[in-house]
Amino acid sequence: MNNWLMRIQLFKTVCIFFALTLSAPLLSALPNDNNHGDIIPGAYNTDRYLPLLQGKRVAVTANHTSVIGSVHLVDTLLASGIEVVRVFSPEHGFRGEAAAGEYVDSETDPVSGIRIVSLYGSNRRPTVEQLSGIDVIVFDIQDVGVRFYTYLSTMTYVMEEAAALDIPIIILDRPNPLGHYTDGPILQKSHTSFVGLHPVPVVHGMTPGEFALMIRGEGWMDNHDKSVITVIKSGNYSRSSRYKLPGPPSPNLPNMHSVYLYPTL
Repeated sequence: MNNWLMRIQLFKTVCIFFALTLSAPLLSALPNDNNHGDIIPGAYNTDRYLPLLQGKRVAVTANHTSVIGSVHLVDTLLASGIEVVRVFSPEHGFRGEAAAGEYVDSETDPVSGIRIVSLYGSNRRPTVEQLSGIDVIVFDIQDVGVRFYTYLSTMTYVMEEAAALDIPIIILDRPNPLGHYTDGPILQKSHTSFVGLHPVPVVHGMTPGEFALMIRGEGWMDNHDKSVITVIKSGNYSRSSRYKLPGPPSPNLPNMHSVYLYPTL
């Protein structure tokens, strides 16, 4: 028995060694604290999307990463006179505090009175009832560019249900911190699940807005022909950009080291 335990431990050690070795080039390219200063996430370009929301009942798909500086997107919209009537939140919850895979309840915000509907609780798709009275949906969540990260699975489900009800979506795009490369096998259709909805590599290289347009363009979603998507692009962002996330996108990715190692480990 001890021999088997030693072999298993040795195997784990070897796996970790090779994972770290393969990830060394990524770690050597870690960005400094200021290199993302010139990149402007889509949410910051308020003059491009606020006019599209005036006079409409708005739902926002968001979490703790949906910020403009230190101000949350929902607060920015409310301060601008936009009628936000509902918020949809992904895995980890609206505040990004729930553990991976943890069931998240819906709630009502005690300050604004807005209903925060969890899409990682009793349902992972917004229901017809939850979308009733909505004129437009705004999606603004920071992704990390890895296929099994679930924020873009939530985006896909929101896109499908919105298209079925002829509700347009505005995606406030954010840079991909792993957007400078693509790597890994493409998902086989037989293994499709919430942690892998689309046939893309493990590291897909796309921003949320680019991914959404590809999902619609390739017909990887129900009602793709009815889907209306507007992408508010990030400024000064290119495929060669090295973007340092301003905060943790989820509890188990607390810094850029973890984000760079995430696809491999």
